[in-house]
Amino acid sequence: MSAAEQEPGEEASFFSHLIELRARLLKAILAVTAVLLCLLPFANKLYAWLAEPLLRNLPAGGQLVAIEVASPFFTPLKLAFCTALVLAMPVVLYQLWAFVAPGLYRHEKRLGMPLLVSSVILFYLGCAFAYFLVLPMVFSFLAKITPEGVAMMTDIGKYLDFVLVIFFAFGLCFEVPVAVVILVALGWVTPKQLTESRGYVVVGAFVIAAILTPPDVISQVMLAIPMCLLYEVGIIAARMVSKPPADSTSSNS
Repeated sequence: MSAAEQEPGEEASFFSHLIELRARLLKAILAVTAVLLCLLPFANKLYAWLAEPLLRNLPAGGQLVAIEVASPFFTPLKLAFCTALVLAMPVVLYQLWAFVAPGLYRHEKRLGMPLLVSSVILFYLGCAFAYFLVLPMVFSFLAKITPEGVAMMTDIGKYLDFVLVIFFAFGLCFEVPVAVVILVALGWVTPKQLTESRGYVVVGAFVIAAILTPPDVISQVMLAIPMCLLYEVGIIAARMVSKPPADSTSSNS
């Protein structure tokens, strides 16, 4: 009888969570759509700004080309959507946080919001680092090693895919401090273990950079070195988050 009485309540709770999840998803979609509508009139200018690092390093007469018939329309549209998704990411993450937060403990809430804010900021910093430092150096290097007699003309769609991969790789790898803090907060590793594993992390950073970045040495090195530095930042932040052993012993006594 008691089990039968609990079933309707559990079912109502389940559907209430589904309704709340749908509301949160709709708000996130509306945020992305609103930013996209604002960006659509400037889609071509946005692409021109994105293409500037390549155009600045092309030899005389070099230019971007549109191989496919509809690429002059769809490529700027794709860029506008990706930009809207990135710009609206704080709202999307907040809706996710608002849905998950009621089921978390107080200390998890206290740590969760700073991690969300830090992850967004670090992703933006990674994209900015890629645009202002990495892309100009990569395109300058590629322009210099272009064989003689070969005109360097890149398709606008291929260029967008290339740059998006670079942005995603650097934005994702700049999340290393957040990942380190989460691992320590979950108790899977300690700051001491992270410090002792520094050599393996350096090797792993260069392997990950070789996988995520295009096959050129410059972008690989410029991704691996920040990852190693951010790993050290993550260790420092993890030491602040982790509780010292003295606290646990004193509380037990």
